[in-house]
Amino acid sequence: MNSMEVYGGLEAQYIGKHHRHEPRENQCTSALVKHIKAPVHLVWSLVRRFDQPQKYKPFISRCVVKEDFGIGSVREVNVKSGLPATTSTERLELLNDDEHILGIKIVGGDHRLMNYSSIITVHPIFIDGRPGTMVIESFVVDVPEGNTEDETRYFVQALIRCNLKSLADVSERMAVQDRT
Repeated sequence: MNSMEVYGGLEAQYIGKHHRHEPRENQCTSALVKHIKAPVHLVWSLVRRFDQPQKYKPFISRCVVKEDFGIGSVREVNVKSGLPATTSTERLELLNDDEHILGIKIVGGDHRLMNYSSIITVHPIFIDGRPGTMVIESFVVDVPEGNTEDETRYFVQALIRCNLKSLADVSERMAVQDRT
């Protein structure tokens, strides 16, 4: 089942263009949108850092990239206590600096997010007459044994919402510093 929250014009266009997941049986997918009061270049400077997700993702305590930074690179992420995981192994699937697209696939770790992949896109918008950013993050993941599709989707959406809120907080602080 493919559940996308209902979004208007621009969001729907970007989701249709960049966030097409093909969920198989026993998988769920969704897309979330966050508007950030900071210019695209600042937000993208954080999002594109596959090697430093902890700069804005509050559940990550440490990240080590195993080889040269580029498509196919693998990172080992340590997760802070409180979540049902301690490590995650993730591969960089897509990095497009021109269109601001980052794609990641989880390839290992001690968690229940099997066959998880996500796409994050960053788009310029205006918020209150100032340059801002619309961030869209979508995912597809297996529904674990013993969980429903809705439970799985809700759990992943909660994690992404937390990451996007933190991304907004960090980006907006950087934007204020840039202006002063």
